[in-house]
Amino acid sequence: MKGIIQLLIILVLFSCTSNTIYKKPKDLIPQDSMVMILRDLYIANTARNHKTCKEQKYEDAYVHFIYDKYKIDTLRFSTSNIYYTSDYWKYKEILSQVKIELDSLIEQKQKEFNLSNEEDEKLNEKALEKLEIK
Repeated sequence: MKGIIQLLIILVLFSCTSNTIYKKPKDLIPQDSMVMILRDLYIANTARNHKTCKEQKYEDAYVHFIYDKYKIDTLRFSTSNIYYTSDYWKYKEILSQVKIELDSLIEQKQKEFNLSNEEDEKLNEKALEKLEIK
């Protein structure tokens, strides 16, 4: 009886360790394109979360704009995404590249915003100086 229980435990442990990597699809999206698509999908998802009431009817349009931009369809993206997610290290590499690109985009936009704020502050200071002189 004790041997049967040990055998069942061993069988369960071996059956739980699945390292399934799917076959490479014929129309696989290249890794660098996948990075750009995922970057845009993250931006679209963020934009979707910040929509106004008038924009609610366009909720699903964000994703379709991205598919049109890269000339792909949902099936091609889905099969490519499944293939990449089946290989943990490859998908981790893709996501780290997406993070780098998003961080650089955020940094770029912050610089633009800070420059415009500095320009506004300079204009406001000049306006205050003119008021004080008079």
